[in-house]
Amino acid sequence: MSIADKKERFRYEDYLTWPDEERWELIDGRAYGMTPAPTFKHQRIVGNTYHLIRSGLHDRRCVVGIAPTDVILSPYDVVQPDVFVVCDGAKITDQNIQGAPDLVVEVLSPTTSRKDRWEKRALYERAGVLEYILIDPEGRYVERYLLENSGKFDRGEVFTSEHLLRLKSLESVELPVCEIFGGGESAPDRH
Repeated sequence: MSIADKKERFRYEDYLTWPDEERWELIDGRAYGMTPAPTFKHQRIVGNTYHLIRSGLHDRRCVVGIAPTDVILSPYDVVQPDVFVVCDGAKITDQNIQGAPDLVVEVLSPTTSRKDRWEKRALYERAGVLEYILIDPEGRYVERYLLENSGKFDRGEVFTSEHLLRLKSLESVELPVCEIFGGGESAPDRH
């Protein structure tokens, strides 16, 4: 019997008792296992994205993080985004992040795509994440959702390798989409 089968709704306190060698996330108290390990392609995209954001980030208050780092959004919501940026130092502890990051990036995989597109997008919207980015390694495109004044994400935008993605939540950070995927394609349109 797996952890997820033992109880209907979990809290962060339950999560802390689980084996360290297993990676889990909680969304509305429901446990999601994070296995198998990400592919090398997935991790290369995570590394490229982290590097591009960190290189372009001039606001020294902001910190760029990567998985596996616990981001605690509520007692029932604990996630490990692939890449995230937090600009409020009060949210950063030695153990984890307490509250919504300004920016969250998730790299889609066949086993997480549905969760990232629906459950996590709804969770990040509720939590107040300003900008949510999904990267599709197979389709080689990026989707971006921005939190509107209504507290809801907009309809989203799609960017391909020809585009330059200017992050709205972070001043002066621009991501050439072709470099997210490792380059080798045409230069991005800077207009």
